[in-house]
Amino acid sequence: MASAAPRRTKFILDEERIPRSWYNIAADLALAGIQMSPPLHPGTMQPIGPADLAPLFPMSLILQEVSTDRDIEIPDPVRDAYQLYRPSPLYRAHRLERVLDTPAHIYYKYEGVSPAGSHKPNTALAQAFFNKQEGVKRLATETGAGQWGSALAFAGAVFGLEVKVYMVRASYDQKPYRRMLMETYGASVVASPSMTTNYGRRVLAETPDSNGSLGIAISEAVEDAATRDDTKYALGSVLNHVMLHQTVIGLEAQQQMAMAGERPDVIIACAGGGSNFAGLTFPFVGENLRGEASYRVIAAEPEAAPSLTRGVYAYDFGDTGKMAPIVKMHTLGSDFMPEPIHAGGLRYHGMSPLVSLLKEHDLIEARSVHQVACFDAGVQFARAEGILPAPESTHAIKVAVDEALEAKERGEAKVILFNLSGHGHFDLVSYERYLQGALEDYEYPAERVAESLASLPKVPA
Repeated sequence: MASAAPRRTKFILDEERIPRSWYNIAADLALAGIQMSPPLHPGTMQPIGPADLAPLFPMSLILQEVSTDRDIEIPDPVRDAYQLYRPSPLYRAHRLERVLDTPAHIYYKYEGVSPAGSHKPNTALAQAFFNKQEGVKRLATETGAGQWGSALAFAGAVFGLEVKVYMVRASYDQKPYRRMLMETYGASVVASPSMTTNYGRRVLAETPDSNGSLGIAISEAVEDAATRDDTKYALGSVLNHVMLHQTVIGLEAQQQMAMAGERPDVIIACAGGGSNFAGLTFPFVGENLRGEASYRVIAAEPEAAPSLTRGVYAYDFGDTGKMAPIVKMHTLGSDFMPEPIHAGGLRYHGMSPLVSLLKEHDLIEARSVHQVACFDAGVQFARAEGILPAPESTHAIKVAVDEALEAKERGEAKVILFNLSGHGHFDLVSYERYLQGALEDYEYPAERVAESLASLPKVPA
């Protein structure tokens, strides 16, 4: 008789264990003597103050952006909204371990249980609440694969805000069901570049068949917000307050790993702008900074847009229209247009300043991986664990599988934790192309990146 298939072990917290505060890594970085470079005004190239950000963000989020307090309280209305899907489960992937024949123990934190199907509501709900609290009526935003747009549309429905979404054209065409979900929640969605904004019209005049990029969509959303008194801008990644809100993931995971009776040796998450990576890893990196642990932490990014592994650490614009604040980050240049990989949420030229700072100080590792190899790992994971991962999440799965196979070669009982940041139910066109053998890899475009980096802003010393 064949041996019974191992069951998947699930670690669940009750609602009372949802964190009551977000974790701010800036506090432990300051104690370690590591300081962030200030964001700069795109016009003056001088450090910006709260008044400069006020046209885009409510003051409560601006204060979070610059805070060095370690713990920032989660308002009760946000925590109540979190209870619609949090705490999210932590699983031990026994079945995947058996398929890989590895002595490693593999755990994954599953954020696909949220109404939007990803980790993005963790900050969308917070941003919608703080905007509503300050009397904002409407939010403008961009989205790549549609996960962030779906999350903000959902949050707008929860807190009664109108939402306008500029969706990158490549994803708008590849993922129509994401657009339908956003519209079902009540959001208005247009493909970016669009005819809605001055910047969008300019891009289309120059490149009528543009696939768009997150940088272009950000410029459109920023212009939208800056030109309307009733509107603020909401960003789903990159900024400090977004990283902050996502730390509910890692704070829960710390409790759940304790329930499992293990500590991870290596912690992995995919990284495009940095939000789900920060969400899982920052609380653990905080332990490293305080001398309480020595976890290895790996960011997995696409070979087609490898800002951490191939980019430069420099001041750059977060958008192609050069309207948003200039921040110091790992970047491929704001003019860089990534190829239309199916992990649309990772098609971004830059990386969170906080994540970039950790990489610059060798506090985290980074690894770039090809699209087809990621889908190979994602399908292997789906067949073992039964969950179809988002294309973005397959990057983390690929690195986790590589780490597990390395443990097999060395005979190490390594403990691996990764973030399964969302499900792939709206990404079936991507899987169809993979299963048909039509998915292609894109090599690192060195020449185009060099051209883009030549246009970095000239920041005074």
